[in-house]
Amino acid sequence: MNTAPLRIVFAGTPDFAATCLDKLLSHGYPISAVYTQPDRPAGRGRKLVPGPVKQLAIQHQLPVYQPLSLRTAEAQAELAALRPDLMIVVAYGLLLPQEVLDIPRLGCINVHASILPRWRGAAPIERALLAGDTETGITIMQMDKGLDTGDMLSISRCPILADDTSATLHDRLAGLGASALLEILPLLADGKVDPQPQDDALACYASKLTKEEGLIDWNLSAAELAIRIRGLNPRPIAYTRLGEDTLRVWQARTTDQQQTQPPGTICSVSKKGLEVATGAGTLLLEQLQLPGGKAQPLASLLNGNPQRFTVGQRFH
Repeated sequence: MNTAPLRIVFAGTPDFAATCLDKLLSHGYPISAVYTQPDRPAGRGRKLVPGPVKQLAIQHQLPVYQPLSLRTAEAQAELAALRPDLMIVVAYGLLLPQEVLDIPRLGCINVHASILPRWRGAAPIERALLAGDTETGITIMQMDKGLDTGDMLSISRCPILADDTSATLHDRLAGLGASALLEILPLLADGKVDPQPQDDALACYASKLTKEEGLIDWNLSAAELAIRIRGLNPRPIAYTRLGEDTLRVWQARTTDQQQTQPPGTICSVSKKGLEVATGAGTLLLEQLQLPGGKAQPLASLLNGNPQRFTVGQRFH
Protein backbone atom coordinates (compact mmCIF):
# COMPACT_ATOMS: atom_id res chain seq x y z
CA MET A 1 0.00 0.00 0.00
CA ASN A 2 1.18 3.51 -0.82
CA THR A 3 1.41 5.31 2.54
CA ALA A 4 2.78 8.64 1.25
CA PRO A 5 0.09 11.35 1.40
CA LEU A 6 -1.15 12.61 -1.91
CA ARG A 7 -0.39 16.21 -2.80
CA ILE A 8 -3.90 17.32 -3.72
CA VAL A 9 -5.01 20.50 -5.47
CA PHE A 10 -8.76 21.09 -5.20
CA ALA A 11 -10.71 23.06 -7.82
CA GLY A 12 -14.33 24.08 -7.24
CA THR A 13 -16.58 27.03 -6.59
CA PRO A 14 -20.20 26.54 -5.33
CA ASP A 15 -21.80 24.79 -2.35
CA PHE A 16 -21.74 21.42 -4.11
CA ALA A 17 -17.94 21.61 -4.33
CA ALA A 18 -17.58 22.98 -0.80
CA THR A 19 -19.29 19.85 0.55
CA CYS A 20 -16.57 17.71 -1.04
CA LEU A 21 -13.74 19.96 0.16
CA ASP A 22 -15.13 19.99 3.70
CA LYS A 23 -15.28 16.18 3.70
CA LEU A 24 -11.68 15.90 2.54
CA LEU A 25 -10.48 18.31 5.23
CA SER A 26 -12.47 16.63 7.98
CA HIS A 27 -10.84 13.30 7.06
CA GLY A 28 -7.35 14.75 7.21
CA TYR A 29 -6.50 14.97 3.53
CA PRO A 30 -3.79 17.62 3.04
CA ILE A 31 -4.87 20.14 0.41
CA SER A 32 -1.89 21.94 -1.13
CA ALA A 33 -3.99 24.66 -2.76
CA VAL A 34 -7.52 25.57 -3.79
CA TYR A 35 -8.50 26.87 -7.22
CA THR A 36 -11.82 28.66 -7.48
CA GLN A 37 -13.65 31.14 -9.70
CA PRO A 38 -12.97 34.87 -9.23
CA ASP A 39 -15.27 36.59 -6.72
CA ARG A 40 -18.59 37.72 -8.22
CA PRO A 41 -20.71 40.79 -7.47
CA ALA A 42 -23.81 40.00 -5.42
CA GLY A 43 -26.57 41.73 -3.49
CA ARG A 44 -27.98 45.20 -3.93
CA GLY A 45 -24.58 46.82 -3.49
CA ARG A 46 -23.04 44.49 -6.09
CA LYS A 47 -20.04 43.97 -3.85
CA LEU A 48 -17.58 41.21 -4.72
CA VAL A 49 -18.43 38.09 -2.73
CA PRO A 50 -16.24 34.97 -2.48
CA GLY A 51 -17.84 31.65 -3.34
CA PRO A 52 -18.45 28.88 -0.78
CA VAL A 53 -15.23 27.02 -1.66
CA LYS A 54 -13.09 30.13 -1.20
CA GLN A 55 -14.78 30.91 2.11
CA LEU A 56 -14.03 27.39 3.36
CA ALA A 57 -10.44 27.57 2.09
CA ILE A 58 -9.85 30.84 3.91
CA GLN A 59 -11.34 29.38 7.09
CA HIS A 60 -8.77 26.57 6.89
CA GLN A 61 -5.94 28.92 5.86
CA LEU A 62 -5.40 27.20 2.51
CA PRO A 63 -3.68 28.95 -0.41
CA VAL A 64 -6.30 30.20 -2.89
CA TYR A 65 -5.77 30.78 -6.61
CA GLN A 66 -8.39 32.50 -8.79
CA PRO A 67 -7.14 32.71 -12.38
CA LEU A 68 -9.51 33.97 -15.04
CA SER A 69 -8.32 31.13 -17.25
CA LEU A 70 -6.09 28.06 -17.08
CA ARG A 71 -5.08 28.40 -20.70
CA THR A 72 -2.24 30.85 -20.09
CA ALA A 73 1.36 29.74 -19.67
CA GLU A 74 1.54 31.75 -16.44
CA ALA A 75 -1.43 29.96 -14.85
CA GLN A 76 -0.11 26.56 -15.94
CA ALA A 77 3.37 27.27 -14.56
CA GLU A 78 1.81 28.37 -11.27
CA LEU A 79 -0.07 25.08 -10.99
CA ALA A 80 2.96 23.01 -12.00
CA ALA A 81 5.01 24.68 -9.27
CA LEU A 82 2.68 23.11 -6.69
CA ARG A 83 3.79 19.65 -7.92
CA PRO A 84 0.37 18.05 -7.38
CA ASP A 85 -0.11 14.30 -7.45
CA LEU A 86 -3.82 14.78 -8.13
CA MET A 87 -6.24 17.56 -8.98
CA ILE A 88 -9.82 17.09 -7.77
CA VAL A 89 -12.33 19.11 -9.78
CA VAL A 90 -15.88 19.66 -8.55
CA ALA A 91 -18.16 22.21 -10.26
CA TYR A 92 -15.17 24.48 -10.88
CA GLY A 93 -16.59 26.37 -13.85
CA LEU A 94 -13.39 26.67 -15.92
CA LEU A 95 -12.29 24.37 -18.73
CA LEU A 96 -9.07 22.46 -18.13
CA PRO A 97 -6.87 22.30 -21.24
CA GLN A 98 -4.73 19.25 -21.92
CA GLU A 99 -1.66 21.06 -20.58
CA VAL A 100 -3.36 21.29 -17.17
CA LEU A 101 -4.69 17.72 -17.26
CA ASP A 102 -1.12 16.50 -17.80
CA ILE A 103 0.38 18.32 -14.80
CA PRO A 104 -0.69 16.09 -11.84
CA ARG A 105 1.02 12.70 -11.63
CA LEU A 106 -2.37 10.94 -11.32
CA GLY A 107 -4.18 13.38 -13.58
CA CYS A 108 -7.40 15.20 -12.76
CA ILE A 109 -10.58 13.58 -11.51
CA ASN A 110 -14.07 15.07 -11.50
CA VAL A 111 -17.08 14.54 -9.24
CA HIS A 112 -20.04 14.74 -11.64
CA ALA A 113 -23.69 14.76 -10.55
CA SER A 114 -25.13 12.20 -12.95
CA ILE A 115 -24.70 8.60 -14.02
CA LEU A 116 -22.55 9.18 -17.05
CA PRO A 117 -22.82 9.21 -19.99
CA ARG A 118 -26.31 10.53 -19.27
CA TRP A 119 -26.39 14.26 -18.63
CA ARG A 120 -22.96 15.49 -19.52
CA GLY A 121 -22.68 19.23 -19.10
CA ALA A 122 -23.54 22.12 -16.83
CA ALA A 123 -26.96 21.25 -15.35
CA PRO A 124 -27.17 17.47 -14.81
CA ILE A 125 -29.30 17.65 -11.64
CA GLU A 126 -31.95 19.90 -13.16
CA ARG A 127 -32.05 18.06 -16.48
CA ALA A 128 -32.54 14.71 -14.79
CA LEU A 129 -35.57 16.06 -12.95
CA LEU A 130 -37.01 17.84 -15.99
CA ALA A 131 -36.70 14.66 -18.05
CA GLY A 132 -38.67 12.70 -15.47
CA ASP A 133 -35.75 10.40 -14.63
CA THR A 134 -36.34 8.15 -11.64
CA GLU A 135 -32.65 7.68 -10.84
CA THR A 136 -29.47 9.70 -10.94
CA GLY A 137 -26.19 9.57 -9.07
CA ILE A 138 -22.53 10.50 -8.88
CA THR A 139 -19.82 9.52 -11.31
CA ILE A 140 -16.16 9.93 -10.37
CA MET A 141 -14.44 10.42 -13.70
CA GLN A 142 -10.86 10.62 -14.95
CA MET A 143 -10.91 13.89 -16.85
CA ASP A 144 -9.88 14.23 -20.48
CA LYS A 145 -10.12 17.17 -22.87
CA GLY A 146 -13.75 16.40 -23.77
CA LEU A 147 -16.84 17.64 -21.92
CA ASP A 148 -17.46 14.98 -19.26
CA THR A 149 -16.23 12.27 -21.63
CA GLY A 150 -13.47 10.70 -19.52
CA ASP A 151 -13.30 7.15 -18.21
CA MET A 152 -15.51 6.37 -15.20
CA LEU A 153 -13.77 5.38 -11.97
CA SER A 154 -16.87 4.80 -9.83
CA ILE A 155 -20.65 5.21 -9.94
CA SER A 156 -22.91 5.80 -6.93
CA ARG A 157 -26.66 5.67 -7.57
CA CYS A 158 -29.42 7.79 -6.04
CA PRO A 159 -33.21 7.54 -6.53
CA ILE A 160 -35.14 10.65 -7.53
CA LEU A 161 -38.06 10.95 -5.13
CA ALA A 162 -41.55 12.05 -6.12
CA ASP A 163 -41.26 15.30 -4.16
CA ASP A 164 -37.65 16.13 -5.02
CA THR A 165 -36.76 19.58 -6.25
CA SER A 166 -33.43 20.47 -7.80
CA ALA A 167 -32.50 21.92 -4.41
CA THR A 168 -33.21 18.76 -2.38
CA LEU A 169 -31.61 16.51 -4.99
CA HIS A 170 -28.57 18.80 -5.11
CA ASP A 171 -28.03 18.44 -1.38
CA ARG A 172 -28.31 14.64 -1.41
CA LEU A 173 -25.97 14.34 -4.36
CA ALA A 174 -23.44 16.67 -2.77
CA GLY A 175 -23.22 14.38 0.25
CA LEU A 176 -23.10 11.30 -1.98
CA GLY A 177 -20.34 12.85 -4.08
CA ALA A 178 -18.23 13.63 -1.03
CA SER A 179 -18.57 10.05 0.23
CA ALA A 180 -17.77 8.58 -3.20
CA LEU A 181 -14.67 10.76 -3.35
CA LEU A 182 -13.40 9.43 -0.03
CA GLU A 183 -13.90 5.86 -1.23
CA ILE A 184 -12.00 6.28 -4.49
CA LEU A 185 -8.95 8.20 -3.24
CA PRO A 186 -7.20 5.27 -1.45
CA LEU A 187 -7.81 3.05 -4.49
CA LEU A 188 -6.45 5.72 -6.81
CA ALA A 189 -3.35 6.19 -4.68
CA ASP A 190 -2.70 2.43 -4.74
CA GLY A 191 -3.38 2.08 -8.46
CA LYS A 192 -6.37 -0.18 -7.84
CA VAL A 193 -9.01 1.64 -9.86
CA ASP A 194 -10.52 0.05 -12.96
CA PRO A 195 -11.40 2.86 -15.40
CA GLN A 196 -14.39 2.10 -17.63
CA PRO A 197 -14.97 3.96 -20.92
CA GLN A 198 -18.26 5.69 -21.49
CA ASP A 199 -20.66 4.64 -24.24
CA ASP A 200 -20.87 7.82 -26.31
CA ALA A 201 -23.99 6.51 -28.07
CA LEU A 202 -25.91 6.90 -24.79
CA ALA A 203 -24.72 10.43 -24.05
CA CYS A 204 -27.03 13.41 -23.72
CA TYR A 205 -26.19 17.02 -22.96
CA ALA A 206 -27.36 18.91 -19.86
CA SER A 207 -27.37 22.48 -21.10
CA LYS A 208 -27.66 25.41 -18.70
CA LEU A 209 -31.19 26.41 -17.76
CA THR A 210 -32.55 29.63 -19.19
CA LYS A 211 -35.12 31.99 -17.71
CA GLU A 212 -37.30 31.43 -20.76
CA GLU A 213 -37.66 27.75 -19.89
CA GLY A 214 -39.42 28.79 -16.71
CA LEU A 215 -42.51 30.16 -18.48
CA ILE A 216 -45.39 27.77 -17.76
CA ASP A 217 -47.27 26.40 -20.77
CA TRP A 218 -50.68 25.56 -19.34
CA ASN A 219 -51.45 23.36 -22.34
CA LEU A 220 -49.08 20.76 -20.90
CA SER A 221 -50.48 18.17 -18.50
CA ALA A 222 -50.57 18.73 -14.76
CA ALA A 223 -48.08 15.88 -14.30
CA GLU A 224 -45.62 17.47 -16.74
CA LEU A 225 -45.96 20.88 -15.12
CA ALA A 226 -45.43 19.51 -11.61
CA ILE A 227 -42.16 17.98 -12.77
CA ARG A 228 -41.06 21.21 -14.45
CA ILE A 229 -41.81 23.29 -11.37
CA ARG A 230 -39.75 20.94 -9.18
CA GLY A 231 -36.90 20.86 -11.69
CA LEU A 232 -36.72 24.66 -11.91
CA ASN A 233 -36.63 25.14 -8.12
CA PRO A 234 -34.53 26.98 -6.88
CA ARG A 235 -33.29 28.39 -10.22
CA PRO A 236 -34.57 29.89 -12.46
CA ILE A 237 -38.05 29.20 -10.95
CA ALA A 238 -41.16 28.55 -13.01
CA TYR A 239 -43.34 31.59 -13.65
CA THR A 240 -46.65 32.55 -15.17
CA ARG A 241 -48.52 35.76 -15.92
CA LEU A 242 -51.83 37.02 -14.57
CA GLY A 243 -52.86 40.29 -16.16
CA GLU A 244 -49.81 42.55 -16.00
CA ASP A 245 -48.19 40.63 -13.13
CA THR A 246 -45.58 37.90 -13.33
CA LEU A 247 -45.93 35.28 -10.58
CA ARG A 248 -43.22 32.79 -9.69
CA VAL A 249 -44.38 29.27 -8.79
CA TRP A 250 -42.20 27.58 -6.16
CA GLN A 251 -44.33 24.58 -5.28
CA ALA A 252 -47.21 22.74 -6.91
CA ARG A 253 -48.72 19.27 -7.13
CA THR A 254 -51.23 17.41 -9.23
CA THR A 255 -54.77 16.78 -7.95
CA ASP A 256 -57.41 14.15 -8.60
CA GLN A 257 -59.95 16.73 -9.75
CA GLN A 258 -61.29 16.69 -13.30
CA GLN A 259 -61.89 19.96 -15.13
CA THR A 260 -63.47 21.28 -18.30
CA GLN A 261 -62.14 24.84 -18.10
CA PRO A 262 -59.59 26.16 -20.63
CA PRO A 263 -55.95 25.55 -19.61
CA GLY A 264 -54.67 28.20 -17.21
CA THR A 265 -58.08 28.90 -15.65
CA ILE A 266 -58.31 29.10 -11.85
CA CYS A 267 -60.93 26.50 -10.89
CA SER A 268 -60.89 26.99 -7.11
CA VAL A 269 -59.20 29.13 -4.46
CA SER A 270 -58.49 27.90 -0.93
CA LYS A 271 -55.80 28.17 1.70
CA LYS A 272 -54.36 24.93 0.31
CA GLY A 273 -53.65 26.60 -3.02
CA LEU A 274 -54.95 27.66 -6.41
CA GLU A 275 -56.39 24.80 -8.43
CA VAL A 276 -55.63 25.53 -12.08
CA ALA A 277 -56.82 23.73 -15.21
CA THR A 278 -54.11 22.36 -17.52
CA GLY A 279 -54.00 20.48 -20.79
CA ALA A 280 -54.77 17.30 -18.81
CA GLY A 281 -55.80 17.37 -15.15
CA THR A 282 -55.48 20.15 -12.61
CA LEU A 283 -52.49 21.58 -10.80
CA LEU A 284 -52.58 22.94 -7.25
CA LEU A 285 -50.28 25.94 -6.86
CA GLU A 286 -49.21 25.82 -3.22
CA GLN A 287 -46.42 28.38 -2.94
CA LEU A 288 -46.24 31.57 -5.01
CA GLN A 289 -44.13 34.71 -5.19
CA LEU A 290 -45.89 37.93 -6.15
CA PRO A 291 -44.03 40.81 -7.82
CA GLY A 292 -41.81 42.54 -5.28
CA GLY A 293 -42.58 39.96 -2.59
CA LYS A 294 -41.14 36.74 -1.26
CA ALA A 295 -42.25 33.17 -1.82
CA GLN A 296 -45.17 32.30 0.47
CA PRO A 297 -47.79 29.58 0.92
CA LEU A 298 -51.08 30.59 -0.59
CA ALA A 299 -52.70 30.80 2.85
CA SER A 300 -50.29 33.62 3.77
CA LEU A 301 -50.95 35.47 0.52
CA LEU A 302 -54.71 35.26 1.03
CA ASN A 303 -54.43 36.54 4.61
CA GLY A 304 -53.04 39.80 3.27
CA ASN A 305 -55.35 40.03 0.27
CA PRO A 306 -58.24 37.51 0.24
CA GLN A 307 -59.55 38.83 -3.09
CA ARG A 308 -56.17 38.60 -4.86
CA PHE A 309 -57.27 35.50 -6.79
CA THR A 310 -60.75 34.59 -7.98
CA VAL A 311 -62.30 31.61 -9.74
CA GLY A 312 -62.39 32.15 -13.49
CA GLN A 313 -59.20 34.20 -13.71
CA ARG A 314 -56.85 32.81 -16.33
CA PHE A 315 -53.08 32.62 -16.36
CA HIS A 316 -51.49 33.21 -19.73
